[in-house]
Amino acid sequence: MDKKLESLMIDIGRSARDSSYGLAKISNDKRNRAIFFIAESIENNIKMLLEANARDIESANNRNLSSSLIDRLMLNEERIFSMASSMRVITEIPDPINQITEEWSRPNGLIIKRLSVPLGVIGIIYESRPNVTCDAAALCIKSGNTVILRGGSESFESNKAIHFCLKEGIKKAKLDESIVQLVPTRDRDAVGFMLSSMNNYIDVVVPRGGKNLVRRVQDEARIPVIGHLEGICHIYVHHSADFNITKKIILNAKMRRTGICGAAETILIDKKIAPQIVSKLADELERAGCEIKGDHEAQKYSNYIDEAIDDDWSTEYLDAIISMKIVDDIGEAIKHIAKYGSGHTDSIISSNQEAADKFIKEIDSAIVMHNTSTQFADGGEFGMGAEIGIATGKIHARGPVGANQLTSYKYAVFGNGQVRP
Repeated sequence: MDKKLESLMIDIGRSARDSSYGLAKISNDKRNRAIFFIAESIENNIKMLLEANARDIESANNRNLSSSLIDRLMLNEERIFSMASSMRVITEIPDPINQITEEWSRPNGLIIKRLSVPLGVIGIIYESRPNVTCDAAALCIKSGNTVILRGGSESFESNKAIHFCLKEGIKKAKLDESIVQLVPTRDRDAVGFMLSSMNNYIDVVVPRGGKNLVRRVQDEARIPVIGHLEGICHIYVHHSADFNITKKIILNAKMRRTGICGAAETILIDKKIAPQIVSKLADELERAGCEIKGDHEAQKYSNYIDEAIDDDWSTEYLDAIISMKIVDDIGEAIKHIAKYGSGHTDSIISSNQEAADKFIKEIDSAIVMHNTSTQFADGGEFGMGAEIGIATGKIHARGPVGANQLTSYKYAVFGNGQVRP
């Protein structure tokens, strides 16, 4: 690895570690003020942000990148104002650190309290979404963590412009600008160095992007990782489901934004209701521009359904494609999800509460839903203001990773001279 790049990364790590001690002691009001000033700077620099993003979009088109990636990359005025709005929502969240989450006393008179504390320094490695730069910075500041951001090369210009706004807001709040740092290079060796050689500076790394990025982070990191590999989200249509509700949910879950991790990828339909809904549902999906890949049973009901192969059940399309399978009952649906799902988000459409309860209890995913779209799998929709990803692991955070999930805890023990016998 280039010595200059190595030196740059070490300097970034040291600055992040040094500033983390000060940020952890700063009041919630001061942290909120920094976030407000950043949101203000974002709104005041729309022209600069759009110009930077246009350079990224032009480069992406020249490289023939996919339409779904370009959609994730694109900024417009609406998305920029939404970024600023999400930051302001984050300030409304109760202070996630320095809170007593549990308290109890012992027979010997000791009083024990569990206190929420920042994780420390968070490294975030992500791909095409410029909004992650904003969301991650705001969530880390809110939770008292410093952050090192390494965005994708395709969003390099957008991220630099957003980072300018971050620094402007932080400076106006009179905080140390190194609480939020952006790795200022496209060099992929920077990612490898973060993962393998910065464990003395970074406490946890969060990958946000495609399967190849997340797998690389999970394979190479010598630092704890919070994240998910894929979003293979299912919708099971129970035989008690109302068709109008089913149609509305599935069209939204698949077609609202096909390239996000909460987009539905597989529909499982109970065989008792298949004759009544498969043909009509296929018509609606076809009209919406969605390709359908189904098993032989599903194909019997519509000419719009192409034959699915086994790989389709484990594919995250991130496109206007969905797989469809007819299942015998809820038990088979649960087994299918256990075999092919990614532990992200799965939903049941049913007017039968007993069936819904069974599904929610037995599906082992980070997010399980009843009668709603999988595209609600989002920290903003959960009232967190924003998220830096969806965690599908079972250690530490699970589901949307917001400010509260970026904390740990310590125990404070109070006595009046007790000694252990």
